[in-house]
Amino acid sequence: MQHKDKATKEILSNLKIDALNEMQLASLEACEKHNEVILLSPTGSGKTIAFLLPVVRQLDASNKKTQAIVIVPSRELAQQIEQVFKSMGTKFKVTCCYGGHKREIEENNLIEPPALLVGTPGRLADHIRRNNITTDSITTLVMDEFDKSLELGFDEEMSFIISSLPAVTKRVLTSATEAEEIPDFVKLQEPFIIDFLPEHAAKEALAIKTVLSPDKDKIETLFQLICYLGNRSTIVFCNHRESVERVSHLLSEKGISNEFYHGAMEQQERDSALCKFRNGSTNVLVTTDLASRGLDIANIRYIIHYHLPHTEEIFTHRNGRTARMEASGTAILLLSEEEKLPEYIKEETEEIQLTGTYPLPDKPKWSTLFIAAGKKDKINKIDIVGFLAQKGQLKKDDIGLIEVKDFTSFVAVRRANVGNALRLIKDEKIKNKKVKIAIAK
Repeated sequence: MQHKDKATKEILSNLKIDALNEMQLASLEACEKHNEVILLSPTGSGKTIAFLLPVVRQLDASNKKTQAIVIVPSRELAQQIEQVFKSMGTKFKVTCCYGGHKREIEENNLIEPPALLVGTPGRLADHIRRNNITTDSITTLVMDEFDKSLELGFDEEMSFIISSLPAVTKRVLTSATEAEEIPDFVKLQEPFIIDFLPEHAAKEALAIKTVLSPDKDKIETLFQLICYLGNRSTIVFCNHRESVERVSHLLSEKGISNEFYHGAMEQQERDSALCKFRNGSTNVLVTTDLASRGLDIANIRYIIHYHLPHTEEIFTHRNGRTARMEASGTAILLLSEEEKLPEYIKEETEEIQLTGTYPLPDKPKWSTLFIAAGKKDKINKIDIVGFLAQKGQLKKDDIGLIEVKDFTSFVAVRRANVGNALRLIKDEKIKNKKVKIAIAK
């Protein structure tokens, strides 16, 4: 036990965390004592560490097969968990499996079995059918945001994956909402439930407001509202992919810098849109409910429901993007004359009156560079900073958030200096390699 505690201290040091929060401590204790745990805790409360720490404590360094599997509803969440696990600095290998990029990359990574496997249901099921995964050695199963996986229609794949894991003895399920009925195929007998869902705290931090649109087509009202709110980080939720693209396009035509994001986009497009939103190259993200879960985006001030959510649960998850942890936020429902406030909204709502003409928000101070090289090309953040400072003559303050993916990287550069930097690095090599560098589309 002392050895495990020492290892945990080293992991927290690597993660730059002083101490675990109450929920994480409860999870660690519950996973030590119980073989079936359901962890209910809000988005942004640190659930990833809450289940990864117990998983690491279960891993056996002398076992060279796959020992634990984490199933998640989206590729972004899979990548996020993989990053946290790598940052923990354990000696154990992790492999991430998800659709939208070449299966062969994952197959190569699976030749030497990872101790931990993280992935989306469809891709994991595919690998199992191809015998790429040693399923009989997996003893720990984690289903992160399990309710979302079932909601997205993954139940067939989930059932297949779980039925392919004969040796599982430990099951951990996490969610940011009250647990719905859990299907029989999960094989839970008597789970121990850890419930950290706040009844009051989240509601106090979150203000709910309404805006009435005189027209059935609410785009003009949305435009005025964004101008009224000014340069603050805002997510606009629509119910359909086509609406997302239409709303994004019309806002762009009116001079509102924005990005859109939905499930039918290529992986690189999705990465680019989220990176630009995270690094401040745009303050407005127009999206489907795909962005209502598991995305690591800090300091979102406003959630605008352009289309009303179909259920209270969707409403809760959308709003979970803001008012996270200690922060406050505002959810705004855009209502046409024939739309009524949903019955599940019981609290008082304040109406925002858009009476004047509001100036266009200033253009963001950052722009994003796309670099066609990443981790698999042995490129890291330090390489990128050095290259842009030396060859692009950028000062430290001119370089913002850097995200390095497997084969691509995205860098925030101060908009005023990006043109000159691009001109200077046009024919330069990064790590002795000539790679494409351009403004991210």
